[in-house]
Amino acid sequence: MKWNWKIWFGIFLIIIIIPLTIVLQTNSWWLSALPVGILFGFALQKGDLCGSSAMSEIILFRDNSKIFGLWVAIVSSMFFFAILNLFGIVELAPKKFIWANSLVGGLIFGFGTVLAGGCISGCLYKAAGGNINSMVALLTIPLGISSVDYGIFKSFHESLLKLSAPEALTLYSVLKLPYWLLVLIFIILTIAISVVKGKKQGNKSIRREVRNLKSLITRPWKPWQAGIMIGFVGMLAWLSSLPTGRNYPLGVTHGVSYLYQFVIENNTELVKSKQPPNTQSPNVKIQTPVLNQAQQSQPRKLNLWLMMLTLGLVIGAFLSSKMSNNFALLPKPPEQIIVAVIGGFLTGLGAGLATGCVIGNIISGWAMMSISMFIFGIATLLGNWFATYVYLIGIGRVK
Repeated sequence: MKWNWKIWFGIFLIIIIIPLTIVLQTNSWWLSALPVGILFGFALQKGDLCGSSAMSEIILFRDNSKIFGLWVAIVSSMFFFAILNLFGIVELAPKKFIWANSLVGGLIFGFGTVLAGGCISGCLYKAAGGNINSMVALLTIPLGISSVDYGIFKSFHESLLKLSAPEALTLYSVLKLPYWLLVLIFIILTIAISVVKGKKQGNKSIRREVRNLKSLITRPWKPWQAGIMIGFVGMLAWLSSLPTGRNYPLGVTHGVSYLYQFVIENNTELVKSKQPPNTQSPNVKIQTPVLNQAQQSQPRKLNLWLMMLTLGLVIGAFLSSKMSNNFALLPKPPEQIIVAVIGGFLTGLGAGLATGCVIGNIISGWAMMSISMFIFGIATLLGNWFATYVYLIGIGRVK
């Protein structure tokens, strides 16, 4: 029997409904990250919305459709976050003003994503669709992250953190305007840009493109359509993670790292719910050798919610590619694979230094208007464009 899109869509629904049913019966909210991740991976694959590709294609093809899709994902996230915040469901949680980490990490991250062939989420959904280079890059991305969290770049990371401000700095705190008002302004500007783009490109009926369930499931989405879906999934992610004690929406960097640690480390602890507060001041560092040795024997705490979200992303992207009938394992030249190995490590290194990637720092971080995440986004763009010129254009791949 041939497995058509209806069978794959049935599987898609089943593996969303079953975990949600278990969550409602057991209150194991960490498991709710799995269906959220599946929806996330589905949207990424349908829109082919990779942050690295979105940036590179501006130069390579003079195509800004994906970068606009990324922007729509940010503004959509703003809209849903504002609703949650106005109703008192969530408290905005912008990251601290880690400008040095964002700058250095963003430059390395942006450069690495071009060599790897995608950002972290991009490599995840592309690997799920059969991209060999992305699979290879995913072998070294967690090595780069771990080198910051536990390895040779940990001290460098901590030295950059010392330059950060103790509290978050946001656009709304600087301008002294309500968050919801700035969100409204961004929404109006985005709609205006959409109207102008539509007039230039010629208005096309969306109904002709998505006229039934089959076309919605099997055909590619425009990046802005995927962006709206990602914003909605970001809201679901935040609601899903709150009961586990995690006050933040989408993020995949440490989900990848935790999965890697879970496989290679024997001494780990899966964190499923809110942990008791640490009574020690975050500014106090114990340097006693005996205590350091004791600390090394403690298990590494791995956030299970993030791990399930990352697994769900891969599953959702795989099912989406099967429903679209575009899953294919394609061989790659050896030199590309070697470059992907290096690029994966640099991508993980940059994400580790900046404490996040396109998803956690740009989509979620920009949606909360964190100034340091704006710095990360700009640095990522510059690093990406530099690598695009040096690697993709400079060696004659693109004329």
